[in-house]
Amino acid sequence: MLSKTEGMANKEIRQVTDSRVLAALSHPLRRRLMDILKVDGPSTASVLAERTGQAVANVSHHLRVLGACDLIEEAPELARDRRERWWRLVSPGLRWSTRDFADDPAALAVAAAAESLNLDYHMNTVRAWYAAPETDRDAWEGGPFSTDKWLRLTPGELAELAQEVIALLDRWATREAPDDGQRREPVFVFAHGVPAQP
Repeated sequence: MLSKTEGMANKEIRQVTDSRVLAALSHPLRRRLMDILKVDGPSTASVLAERTGQAVANVSHHLRVLGACDLIEEAPELARDRRERWWRLVSPGLRWSTRDFADDPAALAVAAAAESLNLDYHMNTVRAWYAAPETDRDAWEGGPFSTDKWLRLTPGELAELAQEVIALLDRWATREAPDDGQRREPVFVFAHGVPAQP
């Protein structure tokens, strides 16, 4: 069976310029399905349904929507028979900019909504951690973190900082995990750097 990164090894981060793709991405269950595929690797609709508590038919529908947007693809080499359908991510990551949609007011509205929903997703993921029972959080004592800083930067310096932070996270995301017998759990890390006023 393919490891979670083998199916995406030579693919670049996809720049999304189609508002229909952003609309598909913005559905909460589709976002969760893509995250499960990113963390756990290729999967079937029935396994994804079990992970999400959804009906297989509902998950299959959302997988087809993601597939129609080339966000995921079938992995037929993993199937044990003709009925079994495996899915994997097409790209290891996605990015978009509202600037790419500036010429079309409807597409710009979709892009802005996608940014807002993405931020909500980030915040809700962190809120779920803080709402977890103390017993779950005890094992991670000293690990989870939060930090914020006010910096004085030019636009170019902010772009440089963004590249450094993204490179650091990419290094940790793509590293070969040591074979030291320790269990490694998924950890969600996100960062935002935006011009603002205190």
